[in-house]
Amino acid sequence: MDRPVIIALDFVDGSAAQALLDQFKGESGLWVKVGMELFYREGPQFITQLRDKGYHVFLDLKLYDIPHTVHQAMQQIGRLGAELTTVTGLGGTDMIHAAKEGLLEGAAEAGTKAPKLLAITQLTSMDERAMHCTMQNDEFSLLDSVVHLAQLAATSGADGVISSALEVGKIHDATPSGFLTVNPGIRLAADARDDQSRVVTPQRAAELGSDGIVVGRSITQASDPLAAYHTIRQQFEGSTVR
Repeated sequence: MDRPVIIALDFVDGSAAQALLDQFKGESGLWVKVGMELFYREGPQFITQLRDKGYHVFLDLKLYDIPHTVHQAMQQIGRLGAELTTVTGLGGTDMIHAAKEGLLEGAAEAGTKAPKLLAITQLTSMDERAMHCTMQNDEFSLLDSVVHLAQLAATSGADGVISSALEVGKIHDATPSGFLTVNPGIRLAADARDDQSRVVTPQRAAELGSDGIVVGRSITQASDPLAAYHTIRQQFEGSTVR
């Protein structure tokens, strides 16, 4: 995975997602994220269709259940050919282990490469106040929680985490070399924050050491999505996109 800019296909159906992707014809190596809304509407065949068209797919379902259920679900996901997928880090060590095993088993049965497994730390919509209210625990800061969950994920078989780019440095310091940090909550400087709390620009994410960024509305709601994508890539990569 070479520090991708991943376009979040946060649409109600496949037709709307494809209408956006039609504006990216000629772009090679495009990464897209399919979340719950789109996956629950279109199903596993949509992931297969995207892969058949040459897209790199991040399937973001944030699985969170007992280990056996997550293991069985990840066997199914492992067969689909996605390259990244997620569990919720709060599910704990046994669940993350089970998720990794399920992915490897499903991919082996399908004869495909297993997706990298990322654990959600704290959502980028979460701020300090909201976390303490939700967790009912004032002992740890939001940053402490994120770093703890990253360390737990790293020792439980995950390949990386989802976090705000603001926490990347501390995560890299606390986890083994090569442990991935993929960051949503990315906005161009002039864009609205919307429902996000911990937000950075693509350039700032790169400076902080992000291994990949997920960008939704700054691309999908832009007047020219392709131009917005190129601007974001240029800022994140620090060089002109050709």
